[in-house]
Amino acid sequence: MELQENGSSVVESSATLYALPGLRTFVREVLASNGVAAGDAATVADRMLEADARGVPSHGITRLPPYLDRVRAGGYNLDAKVRIVRESPVSALVDGDNGFGQVVMTYAADLAARKAAASGLAWVGVRNSNHAGAGGVYAARALEHDLIGLYGAIGNANHMAPWGGVSPLLSTNPLAVAIPAGRQPPVVLDMATTVVSFGRLKLAAQRGESIPDTWVMDLAGAPVTDPAEAMHGLLMPIGGYKGYGLNLVIGMLAGTLNGAAFGSETIDFNHDHVTPTNTGNMILMVRPDLFRSLEEFKASADERIRELRESRPVDPGRPVRTPGDALESRSRRSREHGVPIEPATAARLAALGAAHGIELPAPVDATPAHTDLEGGRS
Repeated sequence: MELQENGSSVVESSATLYALPGLRTFVREVLASNGVAAGDAATVADRMLEADARGVPSHGITRLPPYLDRVRAGGYNLDAKVRIVRESPVSALVDGDNGFGQVVMTYAADLAARKAAASGLAWVGVRNSNHAGAGGVYAARALEHDLIGLYGAIGNANHMAPWGGVSPLLSTNPLAVAIPAGRQPPVVLDMATTVVSFGRLKLAAQRGESIPDTWVMDLAGAPVTDPAEAMHGLLMPIGGYKGYGLNLVIGMLAGTLNGAAFGSETIDFNHDHVTPTNTGNMILMVRPDLFRSLEEFKASADERIRELRESRPVDPGRPVRTPGDALESRSRRSREHGVPIEPATAARLAALGAAHGIELPAPVDATPAHTDLEGGRS
């Protein structure tokens, strides 16, 4: 199997393909059987499976079992009332009332889109939310309205230390940006500010893979290559001290500005299923025609994206790509042929469903699937 520290790579895995409609029904039914309202269950299922369809399995259906652990422990408010607590024509502070992160962030992103369409731009902050999944899913909602979207979030466990230290005070604090184009694919950047996400470590551990020595260090500052050992180590920031600085800025804007948890206040939702996480998020949406006509902007964006994608590659067999340029084809392939799920994850999901009398759909293809993996996230 091929693993890359950055960028994307198509890897051969033992995963098999499952049809999206069947998985969506499965997730909704399992959540509903645990007391989650039908509308919320549908939103959570949609956002999770969008991540799988986009090639972000670490934030897809594999998250269902830990989410249910939190539901059963009473860590979510299943009757959450998402509400606006502060508002202006170009801003809002949203309180998630400890509801599902996917539900809260869908509300916040759609609110930002409406405000930006009316006022030209909008910044929406979120507090009292929970893990919301892949950030690119929310930034990309701006594209449906020909808007630019920028998303930041506090991760739900501290896996990184400040630069020069070994105290786990920082999370993966992801950043996602979506920029529309015309005929070329939009630019959709979705990345953690750590070299990889904690979810990628979990996948590596499940697959028995070693990891590069630039991903994780132990509490003494020495590099780690065993993913099982890495689960107890510290993730490294992208770009050294620069990644640390970016991580800190996102934490201040998505957490501190909103009155959400950051630093030592962060709750590790992997081990604490009861305490409200007070997760913070922020999303900014901007109308390009504040600066030039939408048509001119899209035409210029196309020129620049085409210039990059058609530039001379190091390896002729691996053309230069732009962030997210394979999203449309990957999503279409997922809709047509299904999404890949690892055997260990499928077994966990099947057992979870069986406990509630709900059957996991059979795979549509029993042959190993190619998994298109992107760079690290939260």
